[in-house]
Amino acid sequence: MSGSRSAAGDVVNAVHAAGPRTSDVGPAGAIGVLALQGGYQAHERVLCGLGFAVRRVKSAADLETVAGLVLPGGESTTMLKLIGYSQLGPALEAFVARGLPVLATCAGLILAARHVSDPEQASFGWLDVDVARNAWGRQVDSFEARADGSGMPLVFIRAPRIRRVGPGVEVLATLGGEPIAVRQGAVIGASFHPELAEVSELHALAFGGARA
Repeated sequence: MSGSRSAAGDVVNAVHAAGPRTSDVGPAGAIGVLALQGGYQAHERVLCGLGFAVRRVKSAADLETVAGLVLPGGESTTMLKLIGYSQLGPALEAFVARGLPVLATCAGLILAARHVSDPEQASFGWLDVDVARNAWGRQVDSFEARADGSGMPLVFIRAPRIRRVGPGVEVLATLGGEPIAVRQGAVIGASFHPELAEVSELHALAFGGARA
């Protein structure tokens, strides 16, 4: 498996390392949460805890008002259909092309991946990774765990598995040696649900504004 490891070794250390965050929006910057479908409310709570103004994004006009974006967990095929109905696709592509920070969790990671399998479906390709849908288990196989090294709590619900990591992608966290959180440019993707474990490290790494 290719891809570079974070210099800090895991996402918790990466947040507190001397290196730059993906973006430092600052507490005054508004962060959007894609609110077409899925579990976006828990992300809102984490972001508010970091001091951000939070706005729900349902249209291209909404996207113009935010400095960062969360793509939450949910059902990726439904999200794709709703993005199409809302004509949000071009606006999302432009948002990422501008280098604005994105945190994509679970279904969001599927949307952001280069290639999706089990079954194959369309995706945006912002992260040079291949993912397999539901490969950590179906709904009945949902589980909690601790990340390698850091012990960061993890929640997996119908989670995608990262099967390939491209050479330009940084691995931020692993479980059993497998990548579960990655970063490429201003986009961070995670197989798990940090918002359900009520941990803010990934949000802080993506957007800055972490509280000590």
